[in-house]
Amino acid sequence: MLLPLSYLIGSITFIVGLKMLSHPDTARRGNKVAALGMIVAILATIVLYRNDQDEALGNYPWIFAALIIGTIAGTVMAKRVQMTAMPEMVSLFNGMGGACAMLISIVEYHHNPTPSTGILVVIVLGMIIGTVSFAGSMIAWGKLAGKLKDKTVPGAQAINFLLFAGLIILAIIVIMGYSQSSAVFYSILALAAIYGILFVMPIGGADMPVVISLLNSFTGVAAAFGGFLYDNPVMLTGGILVGSAGTILTILMCKAMNRSLPNVLIGSFGGGAKAADGTAKEQGNFKEISINDSAVLMAYASKVIIIPGYGLAVAQAQHICHELEKVLEEKDVEVAYGIHPVAGRMPGHMNVLLAEADVPYEKLLEMEEANDRMGTTNVAIILGANDVVNPAAKEDASSPIYGMPILEVEKAEHVIVNKRSMKPGYAGIENDLFFRPKTSMLFGDAKKVLQDLVTELKSM
Repeated sequence: MLLPLSYLIGSITFIVGLKMLSHPDTARRGNKVAALGMIVAILATIVLYRNDQDEALGNYPWIFAALIIGTIAGTVMAKRVQMTAMPEMVSLFNGMGGACAMLISIVEYHHNPTPSTGILVVIVLGMIIGTVSFAGSMIAWGKLAGKLKDKTVPGAQAINFLLFAGLIILAIIVIMGYSQSSAVFYSILALAAIYGILFVMPIGGADMPVVISLLNSFTGVAAAFGGFLYDNPVMLTGGILVGSAGTILTILMCKAMNRSLPNVLIGSFGGGAKAADGTAKEQGNFKEISINDSAVLMAYASKVIIIPGYGLAVAQAQHICHELEKVLEEKDVEVAYGIHPVAGRMPGHMNVLLAEADVPYEKLLEMEEANDRMGTTNVAIILGANDVVNPAAKEDASSPIYGMPILEVEKAEHVIVNKRSMKPGYAGIENDLFFRPKTSMLFGDAKKVLQDLVTELKSM
């Protein structure tokens, strides 16, 4: 009686915690609620679980050793990680979840010598999805960490199709009992791992938020299969929640980029802006602006919108950015932040970054609201963002990002772009905005530039 009750409590806390994660004011508390439910479920399983022969789990030294090692490793990694490295850590942890689902399927395949067809379906599908999630997440981690580059294998689509067909054929062979050979079972594992690698490898950098969400949903589905295998309601609930949330987020990310999921998975961004005839696009000259002139423009503005990007995160400049906001408000300047749905390296990256600096949530404008205000904005200052403000997405049908909704900063009276250099952004595409008459380039590290701006504004 106590074990089902513990699982019910765990399931409810997962649902409540996920709901609380939908708002920054309650997100931290929601995370703690869900974590508490997980602790209850784990301890209840260890202490209260009994099998059909009324036997407890056993192997307690191994169980607690794994719990202690995992807890210490996870805590140390989470505390040491910089906010800029959060996307790759999410990919790494998500990959570990896929690996767990894969291992569960392998263990249960060998543990049950005469499984039913239904159980075999769950085992094989759980292993395939878990393995794809693990292998794909490891590639995503490597690419986000800068350890791997985008690589397109010749004939990759045909190879992926053959791998997928091979997986289906081998899965049918195992499930229908045509072969009980472990070699066939592990061939499925190998093909799934190769498929996961080739699946993610060619996907462009600007599409990584979508890939992270999709792989997250895969891990959730694989975990749900584990819940079926063990008849564990809390594991099933958690897997369904993760799988459905990841799927919804994937759809929202695709909508934010105005691209279909097949287009994201088959195509990729990058390669630079080119004209319709395939030649490199000619750009005009850009103009620079000084710290002093930038400070004057903002000090005498009535409305300023700050557009944060990955460059802000790399410089760890979120706190000094919040200070700039407060200094401007002391001068009666209305300040807000324009947040693109796929800014940074993962969904919600900029929101979390600014929340860490105690920026009020009310000041974070979603893309549509920010665009509505842009026409009455005196200064739009872009801090390390690139692809999400590129007008080519609206105006250049030959651009790889054509059709992606952007923050329409070109509507503002003045545009200040802070970058280290004129190099293209994560998508590898040159930005037309930098050469517009309204735009001025303010080169330098975001943190140093913002510190100088704050100093200059305080002296006025």
